[in-house]
Amino acid sequence: MTTVSVKIASVLAGGCMAALALSMPAFAAGGSDDGATMPVCKKGEMYDKKTQKCVKQHSANVTDENRADYAYALAKAKRYDEALAMLDTLQNPNTAEALNYRGYATRKLGRTDEGISYYLKSVQLDPGYAKVREYLGEAYVIKGQIDLAKDQLSTIKTICGTDCEEYRDLNEAIADPSKI
Repeated sequence: MTTVSVKIASVLAGGCMAALALSMPAFAAGGSDDGATMPVCKKGEMYDKKTQKCVKQHSANVTDENRADYAYALAKAKRYDEALAMLDTLQNPNTAEALNYRGYATRKLGRTDEGISYYLKSVQLDPGYAKVREYLGEAYVIKGQIDLAKDQLSTIKTICGTDCEEYRDLNEAIADPSKI
């Protein structure tokens, strides 16, 4: 959702929501992970969940989890290089989430094999992490390895069933690769 559409929706809703929307940064596209709905700040800044405002990126008191979620928000906003740079600031870049987000940004930059390598590291750390399984499956679809994508779909089904977003999204990508 862009800043303009947030403003318009809030003005239509009326009341103090309009004033709040005028000062809010744009939101990244939605997903189930925290970073997917986090506000995206101007270059050189990041959103601090604790203070709920944009701060300088190199602020020492922002947690790795916050930085990883913000990197994902940047990636969902198609700011892939900035997402990777944010991930480079993590004290511990070897978490399932951070590796997944690095894989996502890398894959979206067209480096699918490199993205897959990050996804596989993430899966090793947390085999039950459905979001990484979805993105790994999408990478396999991009490579034309539909059998491997379907394997990920089956695994997602055991993790969260067929009604979860990750299952629906990967199933749709397998049926229509142009949706990736």
